[in-house]
Amino acid sequence: MTTFNGFTQADFDVFTIDGLDERMTELKSRISPKLQDIAERLEPTVSSLAGDQMYVHVAKHARRKTNPPNDTWAALASNNRGYKKLPHFQVGMWESHVFIWFAVIYESPIKTDFAKQLKANKQDVLSQIPDHFVWSKDHMKPDTISHEDMKNGQFDELVDRLETVKKAEILCGQTFDRDDERLQDEDQMMALFEDTVKKLMPLYDLTKQVHVE
Repeated sequence: MTTFNGFTQADFDVFTIDGLDERMTELKSRISPKLQDIAERLEPTVSSLAGDQMYVHVAKHARRKTNPPNDTWAALASNNRGYKKLPHFQVGMWESHVFIWFAVIYESPIKTDFAKQLKANKQDVLSQIPDHFVWSKDHMKPDTISHEDMKNGQFDELVDRLETVKKAEILCGQTFDRDDERLQDEDQMMALFEDTVKKLMPLYDLTKQVHVE
């Protein structure tokens, strides 16, 4: 198995390969094993901080029939059968950057109640999340929203959307540009990933205040 020893430009270039089969072959051999290794190394920290046993899930992109994936990831969630319905952490990459997120995506049944928790704890959330972190409203797109913009009104908009729109999502974390030299340093990146998870854990803790039958 390929273990994580940093990211290279060639890793990002996998997303320029034409053809579903051709790109998937490289993703499976080159990228997915690295992401799985990162997630497995993060698991003890995430499980300990979350107070839940976490399991690693590597994106399979199994439903794709024609278009090759533009990103890929490995997720950590408290169920060994799946992660999409659960609050989870994910580490992955696009052609342009590496990301590490806390995520509640559209399949999650807790979205509406989690939005209410975010509203009730707005000031704590905005003060606990570091200013250099970013947010996203769609895990299928590479765009992000700065934490500064969240402080300046985007928070209410994003959380209202999470509460009322069926396909809404909310993600928070860090992104690292493909030219960021830290990506080549295994020890530095693992330390950054662990620190990011620690900073995001208050969001995971908030999901524990939500009770869904």
